[in-house]
Amino acid sequence: MTLLQAVFSFALVAGLLTLIPGLDTALVLRSSISKSRRYAFATAAGISTGAMLWGVAAAVGVSALLAASEFAYRVVTIAGAAYMVWLGLSLLWKSRRQASAPAAPAGQNDVPAAGRDDLYKGWFTGTVTNLLNPKVGVFYVATIPQFMPAGASPLLVGTLLAGVHCVLAMAWFTLLIFGTGYASRWLKGARSIRIIDGITGTVMVGFGLRLVLEPAH
Repeated sequence: MTLLQAVFSFALVAGLLTLIPGLDTALVLRSSISKSRRYAFATAAGISTGAMLWGVAAAVGVSALLAASEFAYRVVTIAGAAYMVWLGLSLLWKSRRQASAPAAPAGQNDVPAAGRDDLYKGWFTGTVTNLLNPKVGVFYVATIPQFMPAGASPLLVGTLLAGVHCVLAMAWFTLLIFGTGYASRWLKGARSIRIIDGITGTVMVGFGLRLVLEPAH
């Protein structure tokens, strides 16, 4: 297998994985609807940052430890699950508070433009969510060796393949963000945001609990 063949073959697998709805998609959609387009792109960039770091880690063997050591896997799993449950419960609590709050006067429910601090928060949330998801690391350590050309540098190929995954993910997230923007008239009302926060919070809590309860491998 040549390097070009490896890239195209991996792109097919990663592309199919990207299209499957999951936690990353829920985070980006929620950011786009309840925050702003810029905040959603910051979140998507954070998710890609986490994926890139996992890809490099897999290439140098760090995430291979997760595949080989049940203890290491469980430590990362518990940390990730705790973070996701906390983030999910925060969204559920926010949704409940919004439901009990009096309706704001017309024009006051508009989402303000994201500032630099908000953009950093979106990026940080996306990055940490991906870094504390051991399944991302296991995916890379399971797939990258399958697309490693003979004699190629593992670090170079691992970084390249992770970069391909990030490009595909950002292209998909861009479609989602702009698609959501066209529907913003119906989706950015207070009731819609409350429902989306509730759904996203429930997904995150469920995902975190699933990480803890399922077997390590």
